[in-house]
Amino acid sequence: MRLSPIGVIENDFLDSVPQGWESAIHRLVLRPEWAPALEGIEAFSHVHVLFWLSKIRPPIQVHVHPMNRQDLPEVGIFATRTPRRPNPIGLQVCPLVAREGNVLVVRMLDALNGTPLLDVKPYLPDGDAYPQARVAQWVARLWNDPDRTTNR
Repeated sequence: MRLSPIGVIENDFLDSVPQGWESAIHRLVLRPEWAPALEGIEAFSHVHVLFWLSKIRPPIQVHVHPMNRQDLPEVGIFATRTPRRPNPIGLQVCPLVAREGNVLVVRMLDALNGTPLLDVKPYLPDGDAYPQARVAQWVARLWNDPDRTTNR
């Protein structure tokens, strides 16, 4: 299997994703030859962004406490959104702010500057949203925590 980045993510996050990352602006800079493939994307309010977590390094543990919080149960990594995965692929739904030629401007992306961009897909509410979906009890507890700073 071979993956080839279609571009790069540009932002101010050099070494880590800071608190308040949800409001930051990011630029998805696609290689110029992919600019025509963006035609029509501006008609969508949100996009799926797939990226390669290139700065994630082992060790990869099979079990983790989500967000390293010992008050949350230890679960398998596939039951979490931890970036430490066998294949470090990031996936985020982002509000699309603008398209500027071969650049998409988005918000709500938890990726570092220079992260390779793998793909962009439009978010489709009828196929991508499941309001009746259930989550683990620890996730619901985490989301209700007033000190929560991220969605992982």
